[in-house]
Amino acid sequence: MTQKPKKEIKTLDVKIEKIVPGGYGLGFADGLTVFVSLASAGDVLRVRIREKKGKVAFCEIVEILEPSSARQMPPCSYFGRCGGCDFQQMNYAEQLSAKVEIIRDSLQRIGKIDYQGEIPIVASPSELNYRLRAQWHADSRKRKFGYFKRFSNEVIDVEYCPILAPPLRKTLRNFREKLNYDEFLAEKVEIETATNGADVSVYSDEIIEPTDEIIFEAAGEKYRFDARSFFQGNLFLVDELIRLATDGAEGERALDLFCGVGLFTLPLARKFKSVIAVEANGRAVEFARRNAENARLSNVNFHAEAVGEFFQENELEKTDFVLLDPPRAGAERETIDALLVLKPSRISYVSCDPSTLARDLRRLTESYEIESVTAVDLFPQTHHVETVVRLALKK
Repeated sequence: MTQKPKKEIKTLDVKIEKIVPGGYGLGFADGLTVFVSLASAGDVLRVRIREKKGKVAFCEIVEILEPSSARQMPPCSYFGRCGGCDFQQMNYAEQLSAKVEIIRDSLQRIGKIDYQGEIPIVASPSELNYRLRAQWHADSRKRKFGYFKRFSNEVIDVEYCPILAPPLRKTLRNFREKLNYDEFLAEKVEIETATNGADVSVYSDEIIEPTDEIIFEAAGEKYRFDARSFFQGNLFLVDELIRLATDGAEGERALDLFCGVGLFTLPLARKFKSVIAVEANGRAVEFARRNAENARLSNVNFHAEAVGEFFQENELEKTDFVLLDPPRAGAERETIDALLVLKPSRISYVSCDPSTLARDLRRLTESYEIESVTAVDLFPQTHHVETVVRLALKK
């Protein structure tokens, strides 16, 4: 007799044990390890399976059976539909706690690092109104303007975004009021924006107006950049990030990897006799050079090339300090290999992704000991967190 195939479970009841990397709530039900979007630790939820891989299920909330004591009313009416923020369901204290645990979990599980030290987290002075950069999308056929919907590239109309710094919120409103969709050739149009808290820079392939440059002041330095160049995204915490990454660093030679427009390069140039700064984005390097010239710093040598290529092409002398601030994907294997050969006395690793940070630290801790791990909440209302790790060469 042929057995009927086992009916696939569509919904589950699950208690969320904790928040894990990626911002998911983790729970266990019916023999499955369950990852739930937009959950809070302590929630009891009825969830729908969105994707299943073996004994792992990725789920979305159908009903909140028992809310966590940390659960709150999200401050944005688009929460849950918009693909941006995913922590608005938690009060801010719980967000900070979850981010520290995400970092510690990554260090233990991915990095195999049993770090017993404290991981302090620097809170954002404002949980909203902080965002210095934004990427918006326009659908010229459906005439929608805003962000991508969660888990899709469908554009949802967004009239108001509470995490944006006020000048960007005003720019968002102006775009919605004045945009002529008939002028766009492409169906989906991407628009990059940035602000310094007062002025705004806008860039898109579909916009013919020139992209304005803006100047951001931090740690006593002036940084010129535009919407096409990366810059840190929190209006209130750039000074503190610079301090944490460079405090106490001094000597003959420093290396600034993935330097961008020179955010850390300029402060390092005031602490070391010479600095080598490396960045693959040529436009960012041009801004970095100009920023150093405007600061009257002549002891910086800039290289516009990928960091891995830089190490292949250059033999470096003894280096006292290396600062690296790679993109979300982390540093290339060649970069970590080169650092282990170069053996600088100290390393400062600035990361926006705890998972790739832990992966890279797993190798660096072969030769280095971790002096400190500090979290900086550059991204309130999201699971993203900046981490500054200071390392010293083992004796």
